[in-house]
Amino acid sequence: MADIINLLPDNIANQIAAGEVIQRPASAVKELLENAVDAGATEIQLIIRDAGKELVQVIDNGSGMSDTDARMCFERHATSKIRSIDDLFQIRTMGFRGEALASIAAVSQVELKTRREHEELGSFIEIDNSVIRRQEPCQAPTGTSIAMKNLFFNVPARRNFLKSNAAEMRHIVDEFIRVALAFPQLQFSLNSNGQQMFHFEKGSLKQRIVSILGQHYNSKLVTVKESTDYMNIHGFVGKPETAKKTRGDQFFFVNNRFIKSSYLNHAVMNAFAEMIPSDSFPLYVLFIDLDPAHVDINVHPTKQEIKFDDERILYAFVQSAIKHALAQFSVTPALDFDLDPGIQQLDALTQPFTDEKKAQSAGTSIYKTFTSANQAHVIDKSNNSNLQHWKELYGPAPARDNDFPMPPMPQNDFPPVSTASVIDERWQEAATDQKGPVQVHQQYILSQIKSGFILVDQRSAHERILYERYLRALAEKPIATQQSLFPQTLELLPADSVILHEMLPDLQALGYDLEPFGQHTFVVRGTPADIQTGNEQATIEGLLEQFKNFSNELKHNRRERLVRSMARNNAIPSGKPLSTREMQNIIDELFACSMPNVSPGGRGTFISFKLNDLEKMFDRGF
Repeated sequence: MADIINLLPDNIANQIAAGEVIQRPASAVKELLENAVDAGATEIQLIIRDAGKELVQVIDNGSGMSDTDARMCFERHATSKIRSIDDLFQIRTMGFRGEALASIAAVSQVELKTRREHEELGSFIEIDNSVIRRQEPCQAPTGTSIAMKNLFFNVPARRNFLKSNAAEMRHIVDEFIRVALAFPQLQFSLNSNGQQMFHFEKGSLKQRIVSILGQHYNSKLVTVKESTDYMNIHGFVGKPETAKKTRGDQFFFVNNRFIKSSYLNHAVMNAFAEMIPSDSFPLYVLFIDLDPAHVDINVHPTKQEIKFDDERILYAFVQSAIKHALAQFSVTPALDFDLDPGIQQLDALTQPFTDEKKAQSAGTSIYKTFTSANQAHVIDKSNNSNLQHWKELYGPAPARDNDFPMPPMPQNDFPPVSTASVIDERWQEAATDQKGPVQVHQQYILSQIKSGFILVDQRSAHERILYERYLRALAEKPIATQQSLFPQTLELLPADSVILHEMLPDLQALGYDLEPFGQHTFVVRGTPADIQTGNEQATIEGLLEQFKNFSNELKHNRRERLVRSMARNNAIPSGKPLSTREMQNIIDELFACSMPNVSPGGRGTFISFKLNDLEKMFDRGF
């Protein structure tokens, strides 16, 4: 029988490897930026066209390469980072496998220009489909310029799996920001389709964070810095008021390498447990430095998932360092035993205590009560005493909205009827007068139906109503726009402006009148007619946060994520009081929905209680 096992050609083997390393343009961006850092560059420029599908180019002023190295770098497992197996446990560089450039060359057309500082001429290489088409001397500045063109030109099926330009650009920006945060001492810039999106000068970590997240974070960052013989941690966490309802501004770096670790994230969440709501996520940019021998980074091709030899030590150290930082900057709750400064300004402390004031004080009933023996418990029965009206304290409380009316209490010393009788009478009055639904704890709506009653979660129900309303607007009739008297200017972070550009056509159908006004600025001229005006910036920022929260759910398309985001962002919050008419409208609109029993996210909207079930619950066998 003939042999059936064959050695794969290099180009096929490279394409298989590229499937793990280069999944989308952002994967190539990460690898090329890290190579520039490893080359000792101090200035790194990223150029993007067509969201990386047409061009991804990285230019650096690093050490450059010789003619031989320029050709060898595209071979599989060719690297300058390691020489022996022991080197894997002492890695300080970003790359080490020697797979990235070989993978890029297997699925794109690559042009490389490089020159070392002491050489007069550099080297130019043109390669595609893992085949070197041309290599010749060239004029070039010190450093390296590598351009990846027409990604997946030879694998059209892979190219068809790429998302929209806006979606791919978001991934590119994410990778760029991670590398820029890891190395604030380097200069980075990002140009997309001829426009500059980012330009970061060399500076401190705090300056880099503020330039990425926004100037308003400058006073809201808390320094974290702890050192031990085993590991060091430094960086910043946001004050509790910066916490958001969605994940996003959370960065962990181990030996300057960005990682994803749900275990360490849990340690941060525990440190903030008593300061932020359970459904919020704190901001943090934290760097952990430890001996590479305690870390295994050779776990996943992206090198973002790593293993530690003792995760429990890291967990305890991270949690303790954050708690200490928050306490040191007086962010954590603490008991305050200091005297209220307002007390120091009272006349009793600032004015002299004259003989006349002494005589006046000695004549008061309070003075006599506390200076006479066995008098502290005696009640003054004089006409001037307020204590004789003590029974008035237990009279009827003033009526409040959404509360049952309280009947007046009897005026004699002891009630003539039992407490149970009073409660029963009060309930009967309320039940007789009550019409329409009732709000319970300003979260739930109680409404009577023929077979019993229902309890509606007002937020989940309103979310379902808005969700179906927005779907109809996109499919049939757009929502009316309420024009603003004074248009508002909305300035966003570059990453958020990419998202908003993608959503503009659908937002217009949903009632928003938005248009670009500069690089990362938009003008809000109108909002949906059913949304209160005056806080457009917070509304759109909240919408963007919700949209980013859904971005990782591949089962939802862009429109579905947008509609869900708007419904969740604009739904009535729990704890908001509603009028009887508003509650009735929610109930009527909910049961007019095609799927009234669940919210878009799958949470129940109401619970029904039938009379037969209630009778069974209260049946005691009498």
